[in-house]
Amino acid sequence: MLVDGEGRPLGTAPKTSVHGPDTPLHLAFSSYVFDSEGRVLLTRRASHKITWPGVWTNSCCGHPLPGEAVDHAVLRRLSYELGLDAGRADLVLPTFRYRAVMGNGVVEHELCPVYRVVADAPLSPNPDEVGEVRWMPWKEFADGVLSGLLAISPWCREQVPLLLELGADPLAWEPAAAEKLPPAARVAS
Repeated sequence: MLVDGEGRPLGTAPKTSVHGPDTPLHLAFSSYVFDSEGRVLLTRRASHKITWPGVWTNSCCGHPLPGEAVDHAVLRRLSYELGLDAGRADLVLPTFRYRAVMGNGVVEHELCPVYRVVADAPLSPNPDEVGEVRWMPWKEFADGVLSGLLAISPWCREQVPLLLELGADPLAWEPAAAEKLPPAARVAS
C-alpha cells in the first residue's frame, strides 16, 4: 500500500515494483518476538532476498495486504516465515518511518509500525525467507546495537533506541493505542 508523507493511502502497487532505486513510501511493519524470559528472536534474512540479503535483523518484517489489519499481517507473516503461531501482536511504535539505501542502490522507504509478540512456541523457519535464527537476551542485543558491535539491518538499528525509550523490560512495554497508527494502517482488527 503506497502512502503519502502523512500516512494516508495513495493506492497499491506490486511489491516487486516498489523496491528499487526510487522506492515510494509504502506501508510495512516490523515485529520483535520475545520469549517469556525476555530474550528477543533475531533472524538472518535469506541470502536470495532482494533487500538486505543475509543480514541479521529483528524477528520478522513484511507488508500488510490491502485491507488487512497490520497486527493480523504480523501474525500471518510470523506463521509463514517462522512457523510461529502467536496469539496477538502488540503495537509499540505506531509511526516509525525510515529510508535506507543498499550498496547496490536498492532503497527501502517504509512507514513501518513496530509490534511486540510474546511467544514460547516452537519455530520452523521457512528457508525462502529466513537463513538462520538466534535467541538473545534483550539487554545484550540492545547494547550490541547501540555500541555498533552487532551488524544489524538499518531499520532495526533505528528502532532499538526508540524501543529502549519504552523501558528496559520488553515484556512490560505498554502497547500503543491503534488510533495512533497512520491513517493507511487503521483497519479494524
